Amino acid sequence: MSRPLLSLLCTRTFALGLVAAAATALAAPAAYAQQLVRISAASIDTDALSKSLVTFKDTLEKSAPGRFDVKVYPASTLFKQGTEVPAMQRGNLEMSTMTTFEVEQQIPEFAVFSTGYLFRDYGHMKAVFSSPIGAEYYKKVEEVMGIKILQPFYLGTRQVNLRKARDVKGPDDLKGVKLRVPGGPGWLALARGLGVSPTPMAMPEVYLALSTGTIDGQENPLSIMRANKLEEVTQQIVLTSHLVQPVFLAMALPIWNKLSADDQAKALAAARVAAEANDKARIAEEKSIVDELQAKGLKIARPDTALFRKAVMAQYESSGLKAKWPAGMYERIDQVK
Repeated sequence: MSRPLLSLLCTRTFALGLVAAAATALAAPAAYAQQLVRISAASIDTDALSKSLVTFKDTLEKSAPGRFDVKVYPASTLFKQGTEVPAMQRGNLEMSTMTTFEVEQQIPEFAVFSTGYLFRDYGHMKAVFSSPIGAEYYKKVEEVMGIKILQPFYLGTRQVNLRKARDVKGPDDLKGVKLRVPGGPGWLALARGLGVSPTPMAMPEVYLALSTGTIDGQENPLSIMRANKLEEVTQQIVLTSHLVQPVFLAMALPIWNKLSADDQAKALAAARVAAEANDKARIAEEKSIVDELQAKGLKIARPDTALFRKAVMAQYESSGLKAKWPAGMYERIDQVK
């Protein structure tokens, strides 16, 4: 065979090979791009919530191998507390833990979900968010905020913690107490219903403020109180149980929409596993902390919470906050069994 002919055959064979390779590449599915998921949380690394986020990471990465790279950032090490929601909305963060108070800042009528004595207990809170009410809540958050709620977690039941012990049976017994609370109209109404003088203050300032007498007390779930070692500068826990508080594991909606249906299902399943771990640990922790703190010398007061509930509701009405709630929503929530 002449060299020119051999060269022509080789050229044609090479070209046909390129065409075949291109056709194969077009026919084959594109390689899956691993999704980076950074989760920012304010809870410290030893807290039940932070531990449950690691459970979410492990569960999701195991169920969808190679498809997710989940990184957990506790103790506000990635984004400061309060900046996570805007970060998700700007596209700078994939996931965070979000409170009802952050939701109401952008959906004001949902302030009803942040009110004191709304949820009777953990079981009631869980039932509400598993009901059509919860579905309405999640849908509105998606539409208005561009955030997908994967699962509610139990943050704890908030109690009052006093620098100096006193006999507390109802709101009148807390009159004049300067109590640290987060800022906002709802918090102020709740605090006044408890009988105290509300003093908005950032959480990192609380320990020193209690030790110097700048404030007389603070309120938080018992686990947060213990994590911040506030028993060192206080004498008493008053079990007002004024707020059963959920926190949502949430994802930026554009990230959620990028996932396949299968990966969305796996993310929801992992969130349920993580929530179960968190809630179980939190409930057990709350049962043990009272005994633990009492053994350390703190006094435990068990007042009539019905008196506090009545006073708190009167504050929501007189302040005009109740009039802003969706008509009938409080009653619908109360009727959930």
